[in-house]
Amino acid sequence: MKSLQKILLGTTMALGFGIFGTTVLADTLYTVKSGDTLSTISQSITGDNSLINSIAKDNNIKNIDLIHVGQELNIKTDGQAVAAPTNYVEPTYQEETYTEPANQETYSAPAETSSYTGNSSSAKEWIAQRESSGSYSATNGQYIGRYQLSSSYLNGDYSPENQERVADQYVADRYGSWENAQSFWMNNGWY
Repeated sequence: MKSLQKILLGTTMALGFGIFGTTVLADTLYTVKSGDTLSTISQSITGDNSLINSIAKDNNIKNIDLIHVGQELNIKTDGQAVAAPTNYVEPTYQEETYTEPANQETYSAPAETSSYTGNSSSAKEWIAQRESSGSYSATNGQYIGRYQLSSSYLNGDYSPENQERVADQYVADRYGSWENAQSFWMNNGWY
């Protein structure tokens, strides 16, 4: 009898996968890629933002605005069949090395630009102008400085050098490049 149950269950599951195509039951393992947010991941799975808090809770994410490329997220769907994320692309990894910059006595900000010309420095400056008018001392609630980074990212060091370093790392982790961050900002009004 158990053998017959296994055969029937296996056949039923095979037919179900054939009929319903790319559906996911129960839990899904999702690998974060450049540009992902909990909101975009939830949108790709359920079509709305209903999974943001549960993804954060289930994966011990303390700051829902901070996920990292390559991070694997367990996404629970409470046993309901939902469409698999359509934008999933297996991430590629490139090993990076960090070298501490040489001591600098002064810092000069990049020259202001009024329009986007297509390179990283102009995209970076474009975002800085929209976020803070280029001011390292601008504040907006918990958001600090030229790139309006969360104070938790800056760890109490609001120096221009740290703001630049943290902003570059944030954009690299989240978007892959300043051009991608600018494109996201243009579509959403924030980055």
